[in-house]
Amino acid sequence: MTTHVTSTNPVRSDLSPTPSAPRASRAWAGAGVVAGLAGLATFNLSGMIGGVYDPELGGDAALITDELADQTGLLIAFHTVTMIGAVLSVVFAAGLFRRLRATMGETALAPLIAFSGVFGTAVVSVLGAGLDTEFIFALSDDEGLVNPANVTFYNHWIGTIPWLWVLAGLSGLALFVAGRAKAVPRWIGIVGLVLGGITLLWGVSPLQYMAGMTGPVWMLVTALGFSFGDRTSGV
Repeated sequence: MTTHVTSTNPVRSDLSPTPSAPRASRAWAGAGVVAGLAGLATFNLSGMIGGVYDPELGGDAALITDELADQTGLLIAFHTVTMIGAVLSVVFAAGLFRRLRATMGETALAPLIAFSGVFGTAVVSVLGAGLDTEFIFALSDDEGLVNPANVTFYNHWIGTIPWLWVLAGLSGLALFVAGRAKAVPRWIGIVGLVLGGITLLWGVSPLQYMAGMTGPVWMLVTALGFSFGDRTSGV
């Protein structure tokens, strides 16, 4: 006589199934899009505040001060846009680091270089707008709180420092390396080589401020790429 023993192991109803890992947010790429646009706006607004470069003013500090005093609105817009771009660039840098590290591994240097370039550019942007509070509202004061010679220096400052996007060019080259390693879409790597390379070359040359013309374009195109053309990575 054969005896069969049947046992059952029901699934415990008090335990929830292990959830699958959520898809990583792409908000960091969106932040990069806005930061790139802000960089382009900074470039244009800074170029509009150019009394120190106006040949009709002949380098006269008093006349330059008077012109900037009439451009308070532009100066406030320049400051606000530049600072928004700097803040969002940090978010983009962090997301870029996570994205590259996930596909290249923890020992790869490209993720850290890409992060450092964008983060360093954000710091430069903060410094580029760092004198605004000191001058913007004092310029409209009738009691002459600021020395016209100092205003001339300030105009040179905002016409140069916010344009120093050289380190963003380094980030572009890091993405080119990532593209060759198939860690990012190939076209994003090519954009990094072309626009990032040009930005880096401008930055290391005596015409370093020209990097401000190509750096924001690189960031904008790259961030758009990660927002809409990089959906398969999941990170």
